[in-house]
Amino acid sequence: MTDLPPRATTPNKMPGTTAPSALSARLLLFGLLAVSLLPLAAMVFIAIRGDVDSWPHLIAFVLPRTMVDTVSLLILVSIGTTIIGIGTAWLTALCEFPFRRFFAWALMLPLAVPVYIAAYSMVELSDFSGPLQTTFRDVMGYSSPRDYWFPDMRSVWGAGLIFSLVLYPYVYLSGRVTFSMQGAAALDVARSLGASPLRMFREIGVPMARPAIIAGVSLVLMETLNDIGAVEYLGVKTITFAIFETWLNRDSLSSAVQLSLVALVIIALFIWLERASQGGRSYKGSARERPPARMALTGWRKWAAFAGCAAPIALGLGIPLTVLGGFAVRRFDEMLQPELLSAAGSSIIMSLLTATACTVIAFGFLLTSRITRQPQLATMGRLATLGYAVPGTVLAIGLLVPLAAFDNWFDGWMRTVLGFSSGLLLSGTLFILVYACTLRFLAIAWGTVETGFGRVSDRIDMAARGLGRTPWQLAFEVHAPILKPALTAAFLLVFVDTMKELSATILLRPFGFETLATFVYGHASQAAVEEAAWAALLIVLIGLVPVVTLGRFSPVAGSR
Repeated sequence: MTDLPPRATTPNKMPGTTAPSALSARLLLFGLLAVSLLPLAAMVFIAIRGDVDSWPHLIAFVLPRTMVDTVSLLILVSIGTTIIGIGTAWLTALCEFPFRRFFAWALMLPLAVPVYIAAYSMVELSDFSGPLQTTFRDVMGYSSPRDYWFPDMRSVWGAGLIFSLVLYPYVYLSGRVTFSMQGAAALDVARSLGASPLRMFREIGVPMARPAIIAGVSLVLMETLNDIGAVEYLGVKTITFAIFETWLNRDSLSSAVQLSLVALVIIALFIWLERASQGGRSYKGSARERPPARMALTGWRKWAAFAGCAAPIALGLGIPLTVLGGFAVRRFDEMLQPELLSAAGSSIIMSLLTATACTVIAFGFLLTSRITRQPQLATMGRLATLGYAVPGTVLAIGLLVPLAAFDNWFDGWMRTVLGFSSGLLLSGTLFILVYACTLRFLAIAWGTVETGFGRVSDRIDMAARGLGRTPWQLAFEVHAPILKPALTAAFLLVFVDTMKELSATILLRPFGFETLATFVYGHASQAAVEEAAWAALLIVLIGLVPVVTLGRFSPVAGSR
């Protein structure tokens, strides 16, 4: 028998995959990293070359209050979201009380409300001329604000409450998943030793869910630092607002960039604290262990649990809908005003482009990593998602400077060579807005699609390639249909977040370009919130659609 030549093997590659495909994927990845890290590189360059003449003024008059307000707000929001998020997560995951299954998904609904809209609504409700204080004065017989004390929403404490009521779902989501996956052994032992539900929650549930709590709070802190509309309206001078004010009101770009780097240092510090606080510890239950049984609450306890879960929804979602709905009814004729329709159209176009870009980029790179069996591509690709940790104001500055410089250079070249002006091709068009929002929200699409890929067995790929399917056919005939729920979720989440985005949009929008977010901000900054009621209501209602859809059919709101 003639010996057959040894068959060539290609370890770590799927059939039909060649080295050039992996090389092309690396080149594309490096291109993605380059455009993702461009803002940071530009800021470092500007900060080094910029002057420091304004720093004595910043150190003496700006930074002291800025740092106090920023740190105070972050601490208050961390405490508030942890109490609300973990408390409701424990109740809906491990307790039985009236309407528990409804609350399991409804507690996610405040996530559809932008913080700045919640701030406008809460102030309108509780201000001196608002219904709360008016009713209070009528009942108590007071005639002047000097006669009584009433909580002031325009303060750090008020801001902490408003942010907590809107952002707690980040902690709730991660906490409830963890509580639902914890094994029953530890809780059963605690019950047999006579531990009360409150003690089990405090000494067993919370310590085991600590990594999930920290992860949720980290997202909350990033969202808090990104906000500019609410803190400006409430009079809280955070580092993000100081950047905005230094650039536009003081006309000092280099100082604004240097403050932006301070903000990035604060974010990096919180991320480091998150990692350090875990200390390498993890809390895992056995996969074979049965899930914990829910504790049936009776008497006043079940109604206290009902009230505890209903209150965040009523305050975080109910108040904005009630206040905005009341304004909208009184101004029903403004529903179809041309300015509002134009802003709505601009928001939808920008959100569609951003959601499409984020979903396609995440799907393309993760699929390439899977097909080429190069997991390091996906690991490196996560570096491109760091934009989510950067406040929109900081991102705007880092993008506008290099793109505007390129536009000016190209315009000069066109004038010299061809004799006509090209105008602002990048920095003065919709492109820069989509670019900024894509960098900002790519992490959301990436995480959602990556989770979807993690649930698809490698055997499906092998079977498809064994049947002669090309990588393109594998992508569109196999993975795209399987990942349709994950791709839809990624698209919807990015779409909604782009609709709400204000801090980057207000700085980068082209002349005459108005979105729903900037429309609301413009009227609110002129103390005319009622005139922007329809725009604000549209943002909330559009945001509710994917939140309800994802909430009703996600594992978090399962039948357990």
